[in-house]
Amino acid sequence: MSASESKFRGPFAGIGLAITIMAAGCAGGGSDGGRDAGGGPDKAPAADGAAGSMGGSGGGGGSAGSTDAADADGRGGVDSSSEDRASSENDGPGGASDRGGAGGGMSGPDGGGRDTGGMPSATDGIWISRAELMARPMSGPAWDSVLKASKSSAGTPDLSNQDQDNNVLVMAKALVSARTGDEALRAEVRKQCLDAMGTEAGGRTLALGRELAAYVIAADLVKLEPNEDAMFRTWLKKVLTETLDGMTLVGTNEKRPNNWGTHAGASRIAVARYLGDKAELDRAAKVFKGWLGDRASYSSFTFGELDWQADPANPVGINPAGATKSGHSIDGVLPEEMRRAGTFTWPPPKENYVWGALAGALAQAVMLHRAGFDVWNWQDKALFRAGEWVHKVNDFPASGDDNWQPHLFNHYYGTSYPAPMPSTPGKNLGWTDWTHGK
Repeated sequence: MSASESKFRGPFAGIGLAITIMAAGCAGGGSDGGRDAGGGPDKAPAADGAAGSMGGSGGGGGSAGSTDAADADGRGGVDSSSEDRASSENDGPGGASDRGGAGGGMSGPDGGGRDTGGMPSATDGIWISRAELMARPMSGPAWDSVLKASKSSAGTPDLSNQDQDNNVLVMAKALVSARTGDEALRAEVRKQCLDAMGTEAGGRTLALGRELAAYVIAADLVKLEPNEDAMFRTWLKKVLTETLDGMTLVGTNEKRPNNWGTHAGASRIAVARYLGDKAELDRAAKVFKGWLGDRASYSSFTFGELDWQADPANPVGINPAGATKSGHSIDGVLPEEMRRAGTFTWPPPKENYVWGALAGALAQAVMLHRAGFDVWNWQDKALFRAGEWVHKVNDFPASGDDNWQPHLFNHYYGTSYPAPMPSTPGKNLGWTDWTHGK
């Protein structure tokens, strides 16, 4: 993927602007190598990490083929998400019906996985609760890694820079502060979250999707002061539908079935949970279930070439259980990312974009699970099948800044994928070796 322009901005400029936003809030009521998507070079005209594309309106059946030609220079068309959100007749039932109850146990997948002992209704903490953190060890390589990161300088936040690692460093500071009660770290996290506001201007939704979730999770962990929280909430409400280079975060989630969309979905869900916005959360859950393969839930994505789709007439984000092509298993394949390597071929190429999309997808799953959705079981355990294909069929385990992801697979599915200690934080989140590691 071609390198993106790096734009480092100053903090949210000026106390006067902060006061203005606070007043508005009161009035309103309240992979390997690099940080590019997938970490690899461009292999197709629609290289979304740096030369992203925004296709047409993508009707209820999901359109294909228009994505790459429309905007190979990374400039998408006008976001039409508001029209899609208003027209929900074909999008299936509401998200509430997909929530697990206390008795909704999660059985292990065939050939692996475990029973998690039942789904929660809604769990405290967007990513993890302070109470859960108190049970995590304060020794070992994973703790040493997050502790070291918490002591490093995070720099100046810039949500328009898709390659900045400030976000995961702030997350590390929040985790350590919540675990140890370090007030100096808490103050630093609070300042970073406020300084991040407004820095998305001039960027793209890929950058915002990657960067935002970690700040929201950090704010949730340390608890902002009331006046800070009011400003933060006002900004979060705005940023969901703020137009950036012709697109919005919500529109990107609902149109782009690749890493752009999964990262946008993760930040959207983090914001919805922070704001306590049930309607936004349920809508995001429907979109994610559609991406996993339930086209009755949602199907208005715009797809590119369909070579890796099990059913080109009905494209999905993850191929269905039992899918084959030319006698080879494509069960669990992420077709929209595998197409970056070219047309269907065997042995399959090792495409870094797959891990780029999974980073956003796994983040969505963790947060939706904590909100009470039975997400790890959706579509015949679609995420488990994706993990199985990339590890056991494609023999392409995570590396570099993607190696935090296997800790989530192993935690939620009981798999034993290679998961280093310490792991490397990713483009959007990290430190799962400590928060979720065995």
